[in-house]
Amino acid sequence: MNEKTLKDDYTTTSIESVTSNNTTDDQSQQPPHQLSRGLKARHIQMIALGGTIGTGLFMASGKAISAGGPGGALVGYAIVGLLVFSVMMSLGEMAAYIPVSGSFGHFATRFVDPSLGFCVSVIYWCNWAVGVAVELTGVALIMEFWVQSVNSVVWSVVCLVILVAINVFAVKGYGEVEYWISFIKILTIIAFIIIGLCVDTGALGGDNIGARNFHLEGGAFPNGFLGVFNVFITAAFSFNGVEIVGITAGESENPHKTVPSAVKQVFWRIILFYIFSMLIIGLIIPYTDPTLLDGANNVAVSPFTTVFQKAGAKSAADIMNAIILLTMISAGNSGVYSSSRTLMGLAEDGYVPKIFCRVNRWGVPIYAVLTSCAVGCLAFLTSLFGSGVVFNWLTRLTSLAGLITWVIISITHVRFRMGYLSQGRSLKDLPYVAPLFPLCDIFVIIVGLIVIFGQGYESFYSPINGGEVVGAYIGLILAVVLYVGHKAIRRPAFVKNHEMDFETGTLKIEEVFDTNGDGELNPDEKEWPIWKRVGKKILALVA
Repeated sequence: MNEKTLKDDYTTTSIESVTSNNTTDDQSQQPPHQLSRGLKARHIQMIALGGTIGTGLFMASGKAISAGGPGGALVGYAIVGLLVFSVMMSLGEMAAYIPVSGSFGHFATRFVDPSLGFCVSVIYWCNWAVGVAVELTGVALIMEFWVQSVNSVVWSVVCLVILVAINVFAVKGYGEVEYWISFIKILTIIAFIIIGLCVDTGALGGDNIGARNFHLEGGAFPNGFLGVFNVFITAAFSFNGVEIVGITAGESENPHKTVPSAVKQVFWRIILFYIFSMLIIGLIIPYTDPTLLDGANNVAVSPFTTVFQKAGAKSAADIMNAIILLTMISAGNSGVYSSSRTLMGLAEDGYVPKIFCRVNRWGVPIYAVLTSCAVGCLAFLTSLFGSGVVFNWLTRLTSLAGLITWVIISITHVRFRMGYLSQGRSLKDLPYVAPLFPLCDIFVIIVGLIVIFGQGYESFYSPINGGEVVGAYIGLILAVVLYVGHKAIRRPAFVKNHEMDFETGTLKIEEVFDTNGDGELNPDEKEWPIWKRVGKKILALVA
């Protein structure tokens, strides 16, 4: 069989999820519409990157430096970056081998405990459904920066219509939007790093700042361990969303290749974009600058805006406002996509009506998309009444969703690997093998639990405010209620090693062929000159 024949066969028949116990010779018995595998390698890689770059970096980075100092911010973000990379490796191993909708919720049901799968799926769906409402509110506030004469609700409605239009048609539309918005964010950060270095060294004129901000009173770590811990909490919430890659695997053209590639590049991109950005801000803006705290709510004084203004960019606030607007639309787009696919996974596992499994002729779960948008719209409406009290509780309810999801992914991966090996299977058959097992999973579980239980420590300051304590941990309370409630009602048993199913949903392909970013066959790159191979690696890291 030549590569061309294999390529055609892979993209038409064998790419579909099949099982050992329900595969039939009669292909006509398959449902007429299935999820479309329309996401190319470049989409998956950009979605992985876009999940780590958002308003948490553009606006909350100043709060991190103010809390931990320039050194504390670097250490905090570096540790969380390592945690995120560990999660991505664990998820990548499972998603590349079994690329299904529902992803980690489905994996938890299949390899650990159905109650745990139900818990993480509902938590994650609520997180993104409410997240859509948060982004709609943010878009309205951003537009008020330019236009005060139009009711802010109008902009939220326009944004919602755009999100629905993107997500009800082929998944490629979602991928293209994320690709280009992520590309804009990358260019912004690269420009920020270059301009920031010029400001710091005096290449653009003015004060040669150097590294003196690391030698202010209190040093690089003015608030000690507590300051680093506060940065750690801020950074953990900033990275929320990177796990979307696990969900996109179910609609990737070639998940055997695209998922591992996206995982491997996340580490270097975290260093390039997050760590370098925090270093530039710490070098240029003193941690004692009061505007660092204001930047979380006002784009006009965000750290990125301040650095651009120091470089002489008079329209810095407008530029950053536009970029943050695109970032919020991107986050809302990801929210609709993630919540709809998670809802579809819940339907496939029998937790919600099967109607949410239905897909339209473009391969999109239309009812899951529309329902998730409707819930997001209802959540948004709560921000307009009662001084937003209900809306604030909704956002608090899902504030720990990302961290809880990361911990459950690592627990699931431990069980996945244990069951896989206990059945006599070889790691060589996996498209991607997460290294350093189980150390990375243990690291995520321990550190993740520390952040989950420690993030609300300020609510215990004397006098203790019961409302604040409950608000800080209501997301954890919801997770416990979901798990215990499902366990009490359904009474499912924990999945034993020999009961684990490693066949359903796997892609049946005998050979693996090399593809480029668009799924086309590559020439033999081993014959390329070294300068060409190095150039491709550099472009892959930043593109």
